[in-house]
Amino acid sequence: MHRNSLIRAGAAALCLVAISGRNADAQKRPKMNSITVTAQDFSFEATRRVPAGLARIRFINKGKTLHHAQLLRFTGKHTVKDYVAALKPDAPPPAWASFVGGPNAIVPGKENAVIESLEPGNYGIVCFVDLPDHVPHVMKGMYTDLTVTRAGANNSELPEGDISVDLVDYNFKWSAPLTAGSHRITVTTDASQPHELTVIRLAPGKRSTDVLPWLEKMEGPPPGEVIGGVAGLEKGKAVSVGLVFTPADYVFICFVPDAKDGKPHFMHGMLQEVRIR
Repeated sequence: MHRNSLIRAGAAALCLVAISGRNADAQKRPKMNSITVTAQDFSFEATRRVPAGLARIRFINKGKTLHHAQLLRFTGKHTVKDYVAALKPDAPPPAWASFVGGPNAIVPGKENAVIESLEPGNYGIVCFVDLPDHVPHVMKGMYTDLTVTRAGANNSELPEGDISVDLVDYNFKWSAPLTAGSHRITVTTDASQPHELTVIRLAPGKRSTDVLPWLEKMEGPPPGEVIGGVAGLEKGKAVSVGLVFTPADYVFICFVPDAKDGKPHFMHGMLQEVRIR
């Protein structure tokens, strides 16, 4: 073979390798839709329509207090306005609404994201955080609709996490001990009622016993930073969340009201303190 032919053959081989590599990378990254939710005090600016299938839900907190983006799915033709109208003090949420995850609370100026698969239907994005005056933000108008359509749906599978956690009555069951660094966590609920994963990085010298008293009065410096997690999630669904753990003490906590007595689940012991090194 002539020298020029060898050069052309080598260039073609390199080109094929490059294309093959790009295709391999594309296969590693599942096709997914994108939803962006931006929080203010007290409103959402959010994507209003998205195809069904795997979706990345990005949450940005531009408010001055904690917010989250609780995702609800409604049966029939119900809307988020119907849901808010049906909320009554000391009463369970309407049976036609299910808790399907979403990005959990983060402090002002931060953002986080979850990945989950969405079925076609009517959804709502609401904020149940009640700080600083203990009035749930949803009652201040912090909610919006989301429509998930059949058209353009993808069938990508949820990315596999390097660690998983089951939310049970009333504990967090990890598949392995957490370590410092970046983790993709698969979150599921294994109970007959919704639970959530709220992650708080404690300040040096602070303990889990410092968190709840501060949340009650919000006086003085906070004992830690809320860094995200997964909002209320019912059994039968998995949500993927990426979190970065620096060496510190952490608290995992669930604030969802209990289905039987209405008390937050942390009052039933769903609070776990972990040291990560």
